[in-house]
Amino acid sequence: MKIAIIVPMAEEAEFYRNHFHSENKEMFGSTEFEHFSVNGNDVYLGLSGIGKVQAAMNLSSLLTSVDIDVIFMTGSAGALKEDVHQEDLVLPNAFAYYDAHNTAAGDYVEGQIPQQPAQFVLDSPKRAAFANYLKKQNVAFRESLVVTGDSFIASSKQKEEIKKNFPDALCVEMEGAAFAQVAHAFNKPLVAMRAISDNGDGSANEDFDTFVKKVGAKAAKLISDYVEKMN
Repeated sequence: MKIAIIVPMAEEAEFYRNHFHSENKEMFGSTEFEHFSVNGNDVYLGLSGIGKVQAAMNLSSLLTSVDIDVIFMTGSAGALKEDVHQEDLVLPNAFAYYDAHNTAAGDYVEGQIPQQPAQFVLDSPKRAAFANYLKKQNVAFRESLVVTGDSFIASSKQKEEIKKNFPDALCVEMEGAAFAQVAHAFNKPLVAMRAISDNGDGSANEDFDTFVKKVGAKAAKLISDYVEKMN
């Protein structure tokens, strides 16, 4: 099986190297991917970069060159709900763009790119298997819509506007919907996991640097342990 693990930041990628030992490195497009052999599987670890364009470009570069069987996306996110707290894990079951406003262009809803699905739903057997694994490990997580945009949300005003348009969304981040759109186009299963690093409000800037490494390590251990058992 060929497995892709994509994270936005180098600080998050470093934790996977505690579990896997790189065999070689390959360039796909503008992104360097480390290649690991884990339990007979080929694992490709790469940085997406931050933001929608970087995420879409770098995942597409990999998928056009390697017939990936499953994509794991990890990283951090800002909470949108009061009952979502720092270090909580969220397993998105759908993505939308909070900065896509196309309702005046036709029969579209908030968050929808014209000629694309209203939301990119994640409902593959691969995702279901990972969710079951977390449950068996007694790992607490939430499942919900997650929204994506190109801004780091660090004010209550921004947060409230997003919540008004997407009342069901648990958290906000900067790459997930772009990953989901690419995975949809390539017909590849995406398993996404976000760990909450901040509250998406005025305290986000001071919280982010402190928590991103902590939640990155937590996500990396869960993904790595799971991949080591895959066959």
